[in-house]
Amino acid sequence: MLKPNTNYQNLKDSYLFDTILQKSKDYLKNNPNAHLLRLGVGDVTLPLPEVVIEALHNAVDDQSKKETFHGYMYECGDYALREKIALHYAERGIKIAPDEVFISTGACDELADIIDLFDISNSALVMEPAYPSYVETNVIAGRRIIRMNSSEENLFMPTPEKNTKADIIYICSPNNPTGVVFDFENLKKWVDFANQNGSIIIFDAAYEVFIDSPHLPRSIFEIEGAKTCAIEICSLSKTAGFTGTRLGYTVVPKNIIREKMSINEMWTRNRLSKTNGVSYILQKGAMAVFTRKGQEQIKANLQVYKENAKVLTNALDKTNTWYTGGKNSPYLWLRCPDNMNSWEFFDYLLNKAQIVGTPGAGFGKCGEKYFRLSSFGDPHDTVEAAKRLIKIL
Repeated sequence: MLKPNTNYQNLKDSYLFDTILQKSKDYLKNNPNAHLLRLGVGDVTLPLPEVVIEALHNAVDDQSKKETFHGYMYECGDYALREKIALHYAERGIKIAPDEVFISTGACDELADIIDLFDISNSALVMEPAYPSYVETNVIAGRRIIRMNSSEENLFMPTPEKNTKADIIYICSPNNPTGVVFDFENLKKWVDFANQNGSIIIFDAAYEVFIDSPHLPRSIFEIEGAKTCAIEICSLSKTAGFTGTRLGYTVVPKNIIREKMSINEMWTRNRLSKTNGVSYILQKGAMAVFTRKGQEQIKANLQVYKENAKVLTNALDKTNTWYTGGKNSPYLWLRCPDNMNSWEFFDYLLNKAQIVGTPGAGFGKCGEKYFRLSSFGDPHDTVEAAKRLIKIL
């Protein structure tokens, strides 16, 4: 008789963002004329850049003609796109070979698939509060999870301790949900730890494009020694508005060797076995992102979200609310007022101000009594939300 994967029973009863969606639906059902100011789920609100739309249309036209039609794409990604991304790193002084770049359907998919590379006996260290996928994919796999707590005391930026032991280490910078960006010094501590212990860092760089400060690293490969211990997972979802279009990329250096096995070669074999590649149309759209015109247009869109973040940080500053993020990050992580727990504050904001945010408890126990706001909302809604925050806080 078939035996299901009983690890699913170890997951929480409901997924964080599903719960937020259901609560929002219930509110609108009871208040049909209400307009919710959505600063919760980190979904973008601006359309794709014109240069990307043009490339997508051209790619669709290519598929209508025999002489330009494309069927299967190479599972690891079109070489021209991989080369473009490698050059993108080179412009920032980081040397990456095109065959160290793998094209994906987005960061979330890669975060789930990448753990195929590691034996089930390997432990996974997750710094909480943390993006739920880091925990839940490893719960489903049946892997032992080490939860490293962070707090206001260490500015939600923990570093290895004397007793720290872990095989797989998740680092997200800028962090989702806290908005904290790891500096060079603290990131170097993790790279040194990984190299000394034979660990591998899964570095989630989905929000790196929001880092404006030249004193903060946008890639883990800016850290000496990272190419022997780190895999970097990136996404065009927030960078270029691909949340509904789905495309990202993962960098797996050839220098990562464990027990005489090349992690790069293993990942290549994994992709050849488990995917049929990302569609021609989407990869052509991504190619446009990495052109000069594409970079100019995505920066214009990103500036809107950065201005949203300024509006929200100004509101929190005026109310003397403790928070992190908002600078070099699209997320703001605030302490709930009046000692409310995070779901109480969610309901309070929803009912008193029609603002939808994200309860910190959904990111682990260390997130209790904290709350995440997103700067990806509509600019007019964000301004209105800021006014209401000032009023009720």
